[in-house]
Amino acid sequence: MDQVNIKGKIFHKFISSDEIALVIKSLSDRINKDYAEKEVLFLIVLNGAFMFASDLLKQIEGNHKISFIKLSSYQGLSSTDEVKELIGLNEDLKDKNIIVIEDIIDTGITMECLKERILAKEPSSFEICTLMFKPKAFKKDYNIKYIGREISNEFIIGYGFDFDGYGRNIKDIYQLKD
Repeated sequence: MDQVNIKGKIFHKFISSDEIALVIKSLSDRINKDYAEKEVLFLIVLNGAFMFASDLLKQIEGNHKISFIKLSSYQGLSSTDEVKELIGLNEDLKDKNIIVIEDIIDTGITMECLKERILAKEPSSFEICTLMFKPKAFKKDYNIKYIGREISNEFIIGYGFDFDGYGRNIKDIYQLKD
C-alpha cells in the first residue's frame, strides 16, 4: 500500500517494515554492546512502543526484566502538553540499569516527566531508546542515547503509531499528507 486513509486523513508510505527492521537491528547491536554482562530493566511506554519494544527485545542478549508504563499527552493530531499517567511504575528501580523504550519523542514533555519520576527512585543508570525522534519539535534539554531515526515534524501512523487509536497494526510507517 502506498497510502492509507484513516478517519478521512490520507497518509503516504514513509518507512517500510524492512527499513524499520534495519533500524532496530542497529539499536539492539548498540544496546547489546553497551550492556554486555549487565542486567537491565526495560521500561516500555504503552501503547505506542509495544511493536517496537517487542521486535527490539527479541534481539537483546542476556536475562533482563521488562515492565510497562502508560502515559498520555496526545489528543488527536497534537500534544496537549499535559502528561497523564494511566498505568504507573510498579517496579523497584533503585540501583537498577533502566532503559526506557519509547516509540517517538517529539516535544519531549512526556519523557521529561517520566525521567523525573524514574530518577527520583535512584536507579544506577537511566537511558532512553526511541524508534523515532523529531528534533525540530523537541523543546527539552536532556540526552537521548539511542535514537533509531530522526524525522521531520509531520504526523505518522503505523507500526504502533496511531491516530486516535487507529493504524497501530499497520506494518509500515505512514506520514500525513498535506
